[in-house]
Amino acid sequence: MDLLKKLEDCKKRFDELSARVMDPNLVKDVEKYKDVMREHGHLSELMELYGEYKKMLDGIESDTELITNEDDHDLKEMAREELKSLEEQKPLLEEKIKLQLIPPDPLDEKNIIVEIRNGVGGDEASLFVADLYEMYARFAEMKGWKYEIMNSTPTEVGGYKEISFSLSGKFVYGTLRWEGGVHRVQRVPATEAQGRIHTSTVTVAVLPEASETDIVIKPEDVRIDVMRAGGPGGQCVNTTDSAVRLTHIPTGLVVIQQDEKSQIKNKAKAFRVLRARLFDLEESKKRAERDAARKSMVGSGDRSERIRTYNFPQNRVTDHRINLTLYKLDQFMLGYMDEMLDALNVYAKEEQLKADVSELEHD
Repeated sequence: MDLLKKLEDCKKRFDELSARVMDPNLVKDVEKYKDVMREHGHLSELMELYGEYKKMLDGIESDTELITNEDDHDLKEMAREELKSLEEQKPLLEEKIKLQLIPPDPLDEKNIIVEIRNGVGGDEASLFVADLYEMYARFAEMKGWKYEIMNSTPTEVGGYKEISFSLSGKFVYGTLRWEGGVHRVQRVPATEAQGRIHTSTVTVAVLPEASETDIVIKPEDVRIDVMRAGGPGGQCVNTTDSAVRLTHIPTGLVVIQQDEKSQIKNKAKAFRVLRARLFDLEESKKRAERDAARKSMVGSGDRSERIRTYNFPQNRVTDHRINLTLYKLDQFMLGYMDEMLDALNVYAKEEQLKADVSELEHD
């Protein structure tokens, strides 16, 4: 990869976009405006690195010239020391630039719907569903994101059989996109008299929220059933037909919403979830086609893949995809997840860069 040539091409593109953002007609097309501003923002960060890189290359050239042509011994020594320092920094800056050259995924800016379901472990698994929900809710609060419970099925022990919630804010999907998969917990349940460690699992799905323009649902493709809400407690439970079940006939996807007392609100939420699941289905197909000839970046994203272990006796959380272990599970469960999430995103970019370079070499 000729890095300088690539950066010069990006500079031309940046100049084009800088002129476009000044065009008052651009804001009339909201989607186009978002796309242009996203690319312009990405390239502006790259241009800062480009300026730094050019300054470094000029310094290397200047020092090399001094060492070759200068008679003053002290000046030569100073140039040698500076040249050594610049040459040590150069590969680090080049690696940073290469990672920044990877264009952002348009999905990264999307809001998400997170679905957490208990797996193996009965009551203990349902309690961990609740724990994970609390963890993500705390993390969202730290980020200044908004969250809203979409649907939940509580259990008698205080956990959830399943819970789904939406998160909206800046760079939500880009931050949490790698959370999908099987999360395993190892701890002594409160009900365990012998103090034995139990292993339970829950599954997490992270669905980018789709707008009505992303996914068009034909009315004739959806069967809508209304029913009485079930579950523990609540004045409206089993008294009104407020729960809504949507069945998407072409795919067989079924969505049930019953948390709201209003049938209209449950229906609106159900369509949001259905749209997100259909969008995820489409993106999964594209991803499968794209990754057919390359190794997946950070696992498959499949819900059956075990991605992380939470070991409470050792205060340890381990992500198996990047072999990262942190001995601060107590803090992690309070929402301090940045170290793990940042490592996942950097690893994903590095793997994508390797795949892109490999593809270029084989072209």
